[in-house]
Amino acid sequence: MATQTKPIDLHYWPTPNGWKITIALEELGIPYTVKYVNIGRGEQFEPSFLKIAPNNRMPAIVDPEGPGGEPISIFESGAILQYLGRKFAKFYPADERGRVEVDQWLFWQMGGLGPMAGQAHHFRQYAPEKIAYAIDRYTNECNRLYGVMNKRLVDREFLAGDYSIADMACVGWVRPYKNQGQDLEDFPNLKRWFETIMARPAVERAMAVGKEEREKSNLANDKEAQKILFGQKARA
Repeated sequence: MATQTKPIDLHYWPTPNGWKITIALEELGIPYTVKYVNIGRGEQFEPSFLKIAPNNRMPAIVDPEGPGGEPISIFESGAILQYLGRKFAKFYPADERGRVEVDQWLFWQMGGLGPMAGQAHHFRQYAPEKIAYAIDRYTNECNRLYGVMNKRLVDREFLAGDYSIADMACVGWVRPYKNQGQDLEDFPNLKRWFETIMARPAVERAMAVGKEEREKSNLANDKEAQKILFGQKARA
């Protein structure tokens, strides 16, 4: 297992995608330095950040002790989780069957749970017009995805067997379930899983990172921040 002497730089804002990486770093117990990227102020478009995150999205990391002892920058939360799991040989199986099991649920979150929940949040919380079709579409899809997790967890404690980066990826997207129009009482296995993970000390610490920064912003009422976040187009 690798050791870490220099802290990893984490470019971060307290959101479900950002929490994935604070959870992983706290669970691994490795040093890291938080560099806040205030997405409501457009800091994700600063040239220095775009050098490491060309999709102008956080989180991203810079590991000064990357492969060969050289620094490496990584964007996309799923890729970061895989990198950390491989490097520190924890929460990501070394055998191929176990790794595929984790990858399936990690990619399921990246391609399904995250985007669909994000759209549910948008149309239920932020859209200037309450479009019934969009609200129903994404609320129902979140409900379907919660059902997938609930069935998966009938006979296992965690999504891929042992606690893994797949659970770390998903739990932050379940945390705002009320904003997605969901009730965990409808999904008892998912509720048990969620409560188990949220009670982990490392997860409690991870979710607290940037809490004060988040509380300073009020995205629901900040129209300028909404323009930045929801009106993005290609930039030269």
